[in-house]
Amino acid sequence: MAQGKALRRDGAGLRADGRKGIRNTVVVAYLVECAHHVAREIDKPQLRVDYVAVTPETRMAAVVSGKIDLECGSTTNNVERQKQVSFGPTYFVINVSAAVKKSSGIKTLADLAGKTISTTSGTTAVPLLRQYEKTKNADIKEIYGKDHAESFLLLSQDRVAAFVMDDILLAGQIANSSNPGEYVILPESLRTEPYSMMLRKDDPQFKALVDKTIDAVMASGEINTIYAKWFTSPIPPKGINLNFPETPAIKDAFAHPNDKGV
Repeated sequence: MAQGKALRRDGAGLRADGRKGIRNTVVVAYLVECAHHVAREIDKPQLRVDYVAVTPETRMAAVVSGKIDLECGSTTNNVERQKQVSFGPTYFVINVSAAVKKSSGIKTLADLAGKTISTTSGTTAVPLLRQYEKTKNADIKEIYGKDHAESFLLLSQDRVAAFVMDDILLAGQIANSSNPGEYVILPESLRTEPYSMMLRKDDPQFKALVDKTIDAVMASGEINTIYAKWFTSPIPPKGINLNFPETPAIKDAFAHPNDKGV
């Protein structure tokens, strides 16, 4: 989920490195299906779908520079980012929390005092931890992983006591681990955050297309089918089920499409 996809509009059409298209490395996922709905609405007979890898550190620059057209991944829509980019309708809502090993004895975020945590470079986790009332004065050290897999590896190897990140990303790492039952996500939330598609600020026509398309997917109820496919059903080829049903916040986002940031 650290990687993203993109659509870019340039002059009369969409292009990417001289070709027209959408890009991403996460080829089979919920976010890809959402982006493909946008692609189908573009009136370009020769539209080509391309994919490019981005990370939390590179994704915004890729959008701003025009390297990608539509970043569609685990990107929080916040007011600071809105100064540089635009966002489509919220298509996922998460809680920022922490994954720990059940054997650690850590039950709350306050229990992280005096410990070392991991998080991923370019994400919002550590600033939120510093601002949280129960941890803002705690002595907590952090190690940054280059991506979510590396951040989780630090936890699995006991190099850190917790991995602080969005709950759905934590759930994905745990589900793919060799021993999922060894971990638990703390029930506390540092903040609830909306995920949205990220696109350039200077293309209101493209934003209008993105908004209209995703609004229609939500209004028709198709978004619920797509969601169930990826979050509450076995996912090929390993048959892993994230067991992450729609939360009240996610249901509300689907019922009332908006591009509000936090």
